[in-house]
Amino acid sequence: MPELSMPSSVVALRRAAHVHPVRNPGVPFDLAWLDGLRVNQSAVERRTATLGARRTVKKDAQAAWLLKAITCIDLTTLSGDDTEGRVRRLCAKAKQPVRDDILAALGVPPRTITTGAVCVYHRYVAAAVDALAGSGIPVAAVSTGFPAGLIPHPLKLKEIEASAADGAQEIDIVVTREHVLTGNWQALYDEVRDFRAACGEAHLKAILATGDIQTLSNVARASMICMMAGADFIKTSTGKEGVNATLDVSLVMVRMIREYHARTGVLIGFKPAGGVSNAKTALSYQILMKEELGRPWLEPELFRIGASSLLADIERQLEHHATGRYSAFNRHPVA
Repeated sequence: MPELSMPSSVVALRRAAHVHPVRNPGVPFDLAWLDGLRVNQSAVERRTATLGARRTVKKDAQAAWLLKAITCIDLTTLSGDDTEGRVRRLCAKAKQPVRDDILAALGVPPRTITTGAVCVYHRYVAAAVDALAGSGIPVAAVSTGFPAGLIPHPLKLKEIEASAADGAQEIDIVVTREHVLTGNWQALYDEVRDFRAACGEAHLKAILATGDIQTLSNVARASMICMMAGADFIKTSTGKEGVNATLDVSLVMVRMIREYHARTGVLIGFKPAGGVSNAKTALSYQILMKEELGRPWLEPELFRIGASSLLADIERQLEHHATGRYSAFNRHPVA
């Protein structure tokens, strides 16, 4: 099989991976930025319903897009029964997410693909940093009382600082949903601004918990406030809500990213998380990013997918592309 032709080459893939853009400095709080932020839900639904029909990728192109998707995965384990051994296995998979025989069949050099990051609880940050040493793969820590975010504010800041001290390069924080639900935008801004300061050099990914904040208009406003306060990424969900990432809320969030970029010139990343468990869904999110924000948002520095089982399905689809046969799911363990 000839070497795959990707939206960028494998060499460019390696060069782009794990390189963060310039930090978002944020802007002073200005409630006027929320004026006119209204969302037409039926228009959003019409737009997301047409994404698959407007752009499709097949055969070699689909395999190439799926390889790109792997480089944008935050490979995640956030279970109550996590152990250091599980985290280290996950890190090993992050360093070699696709078997060498599958890569060879696709014409891709071995060990050229890694995931975008590994995401763990604070307890396992140090172990993950040690396991990933020399790989260039960053560790992301969930913080601020994840997933509910209801511990006292000073403890949230200490948790962020502790994860950064242990080597986490990215901090996934959860906002206080009450601030959004009550329209207390100043409180939300102040909270995220404090989180941003506590992160130091680590990049801040703000989780909106979109399944909890009820309306698309709330999603739009919360997205804008978090970016104003200095978030480097905005993220849909913890993965623990009743409803997690959807294309509808994602469309609203990426439109806010586009608006923020138009106002400030700053590039903000986007991370859907929760429910993105198969290759077909991952492709839908990649198409959304390409259609709404453009080519730069297909790279891991501006696009991540929070997932665990997704990687196994992508690897299975790539093996099918290379061999014409589907293998058993258990041939592609995540960790």
